[in-house]
Amino acid sequence: MTLIKSISGIRGTIGGKPGEGLSPLDVVKFTASYASWAKQSAGKEKLKIVVGRDARISGEMVSSIVVSTLCGMGCDVVNIGLATTPTTEIAVTEERADGGIILTASHNPKQWNALKLLNNKGEFLNAAEGEIILEIAEAEDFNFSEVDDLGEISEKDYTDIHVQQVLELDLVDVEAIKKAEFTVAIDAVNSVGGIAMPTLFKALGIKNVVEINCEATGHFAHTPEPLPENLIETSEIIRNSKVDVGFVVDPDVDRLAIINEDGSMFNEEYTLVAIADYVLSKTPGNTVSNLSSSRALRVITEKHGQSYSASAVGEVNVVAKMKETNAVIGGEGNGGVIYPASHSGRDSLVGAALFLTHLAKSGMKCSELRKTYPDYFISKNKIELTPEIDVDQLLVQLKEKHSNEQVTDIDGVKIDFENSWVHLRKSNTEAIIRIYAEADSMENAENLAKSVIDQIKALI
Repeated sequence: MTLIKSISGIRGTIGGKPGEGLSPLDVVKFTASYASWAKQSAGKEKLKIVVGRDARISGEMVSSIVVSTLCGMGCDVVNIGLATTPTTEIAVTEERADGGIILTASHNPKQWNALKLLNNKGEFLNAAEGEIILEIAEAEDFNFSEVDDLGEISEKDYTDIHVQQVLELDLVDVEAIKKAEFTVAIDAVNSVGGIAMPTLFKALGIKNVVEINCEATGHFAHTPEPLPENLIETSEIIRNSKVDVGFVVDPDVDRLAIINEDGSMFNEEYTLVAIADYVLSKTPGNTVSNLSSSRALRVITEKHGQSYSASAVGEVNVVAKMKETNAVIGGEGNGGVIYPASHSGRDSLVGAALFLTHLAKSGMKCSELRKTYPDYFISKNKIELTPEIDVDQLLVQLKEKHSNEQVTDIDGVKIDFENSWVHLRKSNTEAIIRIYAEADSMENAENLAKSVIDQIKALI
C-alpha cells in the first residue's frame, strides 16, 4: 500500500490500513482538511465546491465519500460526475465556486486514485496553500457542521459546456477542420477521454472517428501513460485504419500525444511545440515550459521573434511563470498544453482542436508537419538514493563543476550546453535523482546522461 501526501494533492493505492493506503478514512480526513482551508481562504463558512472524477474503478466509491464529507463540512457540492481534469477546472469558474476537487491519479495504474485540489480560479494550489492543508490534516484541525448547516448536492454535466467553449476560441477554425474531411483516431485508455474527445470531434464536424479504448470502464486496456512503449498496438491500429491523425490521452485528459497517419509517433514533446507554432503565427507573445521540456519550444518561439522562459517542474509553476511573463501559450513536454485564452490548465481538448486547425491550414500530412520542426531527443534516467547521500550538496558540486556553462538552479540543476542540456532534480515522490538529457540525437543524449551519471557516482 502507498499513500503520498504532497502539496499538489493526496494520492495513493486503494485499500490497506489508514495512513498506509488511500483508505476511506484518509479520504475523509484530507477532504475535511481541504474544506477547512477553503473556508479560511474564502473568509466564510458557506462554500460551493465542484467535484469531478475520471473513470477509474475506485472513482465512484471515492467520489461518494468526498461529496458526503464536503456536505458534512457544510459545503454545497456541484457533482459533475465523470469529467476530465480541464472540464472540472472550467466548471469551478463557471459555477463561481470556491474551489474544486478532481478525483484522478492521472497516468497511474488502476489501483491508484488521488484528490487533486483546486482554488477558486480552477487552478492547482501553490506550495504554501498545500502545506497548510497538510498541517490541518496532521492535526485533524477541522470541525464538521451541525445538522441544520449541512451542505446540499446538485449534479450537472459539464462536458458539452467545455466543448462549446473550445469551439468558441478565436484560433479554433471549425470550418477549416470540416473542409479538411479528416479521419481521426482517439485512444482514451478506457477513461473519461472516451466521453469527451469523440464529443469534441463530432462538434468540430469530423464525421469519421476511429474510437480505440473509448468505453469509460476504468479497466485500462494498456499502461495508461501515453508513451511510445505503451502505444505499440494503438499505433498499429492507426497505421491500418487509414486515418489522418491519431490522438492519445491519459485517464484525466490533460496530456495529449499525437500519432502520425503512418503509425509513427509525432513525439509527446512536440505536441506543445506544434501548437505553439500555430498560436504564435496568429498571436505574437511569449511562451513557457518547464526545465525538463524540449529545447524545440525555445527554437520555435525565437523563430517567431518572441521570448521563451523556463519554469520549475510542475503545472502550478508553469502557470505562475506564464502569468509573470504574459505568455500566450505554454505547458509541459509530457503533452500538457496550457492556453490562457481558454483557461490556465493543461487541456487536451483545447490542444486537439488547435492542432487540427493547424494541420488543416498546413495542407500537409501529419508526418510531414512533424518534419518541419527541429529534431531533439531526450534520454530519461534516474539514480537510486541512499540515506547517507547529501543530494543538495551533490547538486551544488555539479553546479560548480559546470560553472562555465549556462546553469539554472530554480529546480535542481539544469546545465545548458551549445547543442544539448541535462537536468538533474530530486524526485518529490521517490528516493531518486531524475536525470534528463536532450541532444540532437538519442546517442548523444544518452552519452551526455551517462557522463553526468558517472560524475555523480564519482562525487558520491
